[in-house]
Amino acid sequence: MTIRAVVWDVDDTLFDYTTADREGMRAHLVVEGLLAGYDSPEQALARWREITDAQWARFSAGEATFEDQRRDRVRIFLGAEMTDAEADAWFQRYIGHYEAAWSLFPDVLPALEALSASHRHAVLSNSSITVQEHKLRTLGLLDRFEAVLCAAELGVSKPEPGAFLAACEALRLPPHQVAYVGDHPEIDGRGAAEAGLLSVWIDRGTASAAAAGDVVVHRISTLAELPALVRADTRFGAPSTFG
Repeated sequence: MTIRAVVWDVDDTLFDYTTADREGMRAHLVVEGLLAGYDSPEQALARWREITDAQWARFSAGEATFEDQRRDRVRIFLGAEMTDAEADAWFQRYIGHYEAAWSLFPDVLPALEALSASHRHAVLSNSSITVQEHKLRTLGLLDRFEAVLCAAELGVSKPEPGAFLAACEALRLPPHQVAYVGDHPEIDGRGAAEAGLLSVWIDRGTASAAAAGDVVVHRISTLAELPALVRADTRFGAPSTFG
């Protein structure tokens, strides 16, 4: 079956979110004078990531708005009662340091160039359009995508099939003609496969693998492997444990 389009995750797939978040928060904590309360910068950063993951899970489950999960990350991290305006201001100060550390992975532009003439492209992210369009525009990628779809506006998030199917509908293509590329083996990999897309897990070392079970998820270690994979479309091979 021919793959006609590639839908992309953004954070830790195209954009080096983990590094930007770590370096941005490190700089922010220094300026805010908050490192003294921790044994090391790494301990503070680990605490921030733990809180971020927990609050992001609440947002993905529909238990908090995008804005509220940001505010709650700040309140929990600081252990302080804060108004929405105070939490927003703190987070915006962090954003300034975070954006200063933004960068693409080095394999992104070559992969997009290699597929630019043969495949259509879109984005599906568990974030918000405002955030991701700004990010993609700043990184010089926005014009490469026909559509940018995000959980905050869709009302459904990955790994739910509805999120992936919404991306297919935006491209007016059936799922079996669409590949999805993401960095998380369950949220991206299994989710895309169960929705009927060609599922590609780019293993950037930011998530632990889990058994694929009865779905096929193709693991790659660099986007340089992607063009050959989507042109060959080996979705109908034997079930794989992310191999």
